[in-house]
Amino acid sequence: MRKLQPLNLKTTALLALCLSAVSVSAFAETPEEKGLRLANEADAYDAGWGDSRVDMKMILRNKQGQESTRELRSRSLEKPEDGDWSMIIFDEPKDVEGTALLTYSHKVEPDDQWLYLPALKRVKRIASNNKSGPFMGSEFAYEDLSSQEIEKYKDYKWLREEACGDGYQCNVGERVPVDEKSGYTKQIAWVDKEHYRVMKVDFYDRKGELLKTLTASGFQQYKGKHWRPDQLDMVNHQTGKSTTLIFSNYKFDNGFTDRDFDQNSLKSAR
Repeated sequence: MRKLQPLNLKTTALLALCLSAVSVSAFAETPEEKGLRLANEADAYDAGWGDSRVDMKMILRNKQGQESTRELRSRSLEKPEDGDWSMIIFDEPKDVEGTALLTYSHKVEPDDQWLYLPALKRVKRIASNNKSGPFMGSEFAYEDLSSQEIEKYKDYKWLREEACGDGYQCNVGERVPVDEKSGYTKQIAWVDKEHYRVMKVDFYDRKGELLKTLTASGFQQYKGKHWRPDQLDMVNHQTGKSTTLIFSNYKFDNGFTDRDFDQNSLKSAR
């Protein structure tokens, strides 16, 4: 009987390389699979924040660069079984004081949104076909203010990896809104690989042309895990207008309940 010879180092390395290639081939992801996996990982990474509140400054700029400023605040409640709830309340200037937007985000069904107008002393429901419209004259649409649940999008697709500022590497991916009444045909998002922070989003209109770009900056970490930006800049490439949101005084674990996000609290928000 012929005696088997032990594998030498070169043969062992070659065998390991072949096995590795077989393994990678067997488990290789398509761009679509990778895009969806990364979206799920980002969602899981930020889960468990509970509730939060934050003060905000909104700066509106027209095409000529002239500015107007508004003071507002927001509170949010995490709803793991569905989309999150939020309320935005305007404090200044006087002509918008007390105006408030209540949003119930949903994973599958269209979001519910109500706008309280103190001058009219009534609550106006935002119709589904109006959610692509501008929120209070800003470059943020009503649909931009809902929580971005995974189920709101389809056709996730990983496109590439590239540098995205401050030494971070980002995964760049594409997603398509499920809602046929969305103002967007697709979004391209830059998400940093280390902390799953959304650094930038390009929004494409119903004609498939670039409409707006959202850029997030000044991220800070809260509760040892959750990252939030100090500033959001939304630029409309088609009109030349832009809106900046500056955030301050983030606070978590406020003890909010569902009653803090009903239509009665919308009317009395101060």
